[in-house]
Amino acid sequence: MEVGGKKLTVQEAKPEAFDGLDIALFAAEGAIAKALAPEAVKRGCLVLDKSSAFRMDPTIPLVVPEINLEATRSHRGIIASPNCSTAIALMGLYPLHQLFGVKRAFFATYQSVSGTGADAIDELEAQTQAYAKGEALTKKVYPYQIFQNVIPHIDSFGGDGYTGEETKMREESRKIMGLPALKVSATCVRVPVVRAHSVAVNAEFERPVDLAAARQALAAFPGASLLDDPANKVYPTPLDFSRQVKCGVGRLRHDTALDNGLAFWVSGDNLWKGAALNSIQIAEAMIKAGIPLKAK
Repeated sequence: MEVGGKKLTVQEAKPEAFDGLDIALFAAEGAIAKALAPEAVKRGCLVLDKSSAFRMDPTIPLVVPEINLEATRSHRGIIASPNCSTAIALMGLYPLHQLFGVKRAFFATYQSVSGTGADAIDELEAQTQAYAKGEALTKKVYPYQIFQNVIPHIDSFGGDGYTGEETKMREESRKIMGLPALKVSATCVRVPVVRAHSVAVNAEFERPVDLAAARQALAAFPGASLLDDPANKVYPTPLDFSRQVKCGVGRLRHDTALDNGLAFWVSGDNLWKGAALNSIQIAEAMIKAGIPLKAK
């Protein structure tokens, strides 16, 4: 495989493939991560894992570097990255929490089909083309047609009626922000967008919310870009934040149903900040901060 003008030999991911490596970026299903990550660690390699396999293990840091990089100092060789929708939502919520102290949060997601994988992108494209040609629309990936539709079902349903994706948003937000009792409710929805997720957030805070201060905090936060001028139609969209390092935050307004409440909108690239980029940022931030890559 040619990468950056260099020809590299692709090796099968076997335990011995990690010999002599400092960092391994894992982007595989949970079963593969569980089988190979410990083998990499045995060989002195730091594993930055994108799957859900290790996220809720209390001994393994779950990290968004703009929020809790210090958690990596206690790593034992494996560091987990969060779910895509969690990472994107927290780029808006966390700087506001620092300022006002979050008490509870409600998330409603608008998640692109790329979060399901390449087959889902192909399905949306095929349905779009079929509609344009007047042909019958077929479906294989989703239980319903995704073209011209939204599907309030991501991951499997649990006994409490919440999907796995919704539960992840709750539990991961608590762990990353260090707020184990934080009240979070999420509704996760698949929409006919190819790339980048969006999240409508309604949050209640401990202290009164000043909009000017909130905007200032978001503008200064390294993971966020503030786009908040609705009068001039300035607000984030998934199309504008595809292939962007930062997540866009806008539509800030006082929540009319919550005390000390704020409503806002976040858009971010689920394949970048919500996945691969976050892992790379963890490694870069650890090196910059002088945090050892080797497990204690």
